Amino acid sequence: MTERQALVVRGGWEGHHPVEATDHFLPHLEANGFTVRVEDSPKVYAESDYMAGVDLIVQCMTMSTIEKDELAGLTSAVANGTGLAGWHGGIADSYRNSSDYLQLIGGQFACHPPKAPGERTGEQSDYFIPYRVEITAADHPVTAGIGDFDLVTEQYWVLTDEYNTVLATTTLAKNEWEPWHRPVTTPAIWTRDWGKGRVFVCTPGHDMDVVRDPNVTTIVQRGMLWAARS
Repeated sequence: MTERQALVVRGGWEGHHPVEATDHFLPHLEANGFTVRVEDSPKVYAESDYMAGVDLIVQCMTMSTIEKDELAGLTSAVANGTGLAGWHGGIADSYRNSSDYLQLIGGQFACHPPKAPGERTGEQSDYFIPYRVEITAADHPVTAGIGDFDLVTEQYWVLTDEYNTVLATTTLAKNEWEPWHRPVTTPAIWTRDWGKGRVFVCTPGHDMDVVRDPNVTTIVQRGMLWAARS
């Protein structure tokens, strides 16, 4: 049996621990029959001959930029059946210079609300707030058997569209110090069909504490396998 090919593209802002976070999932990919190639930039997306044989892309590349030929290679690969999966800023806050990338992914990080002003210390933890991930697709292979769960971390507000298949949501509170006027419910986990390919996005995953949460780990593991070319 020929092994499937997985490409891991990682880098960008180091605060999301792109190396450690992706390393956490490499044994799962290998145990499920993938040969894994790891790259530290999106340049590989422009290698058309190689990309044609990739069954799954796992991207953990927060912010950064992508060139036109790299983006064309990525979108072409997905449209032709390559799966694309990722979590948090590594997929939902990548390549802000490209509207075509945002359309492919189906959701763009907009903000993560902070604690009350009197509780802030100027550290990353100012944005670690308690919130609930509410499962909305209990029968989907990615979320089957997983109930609603609570986290204390960055709560992503994403700008999105109705083409996504939403598997879980989260509701951002209306606090007196915030400029919005009512609670906002936003997708937390979703999938997206693109041509012959599949896209999977999980917004929890800021740091290794969150990545190692049993619910998050299971959802990402399942999401990668679901997205991969079948």
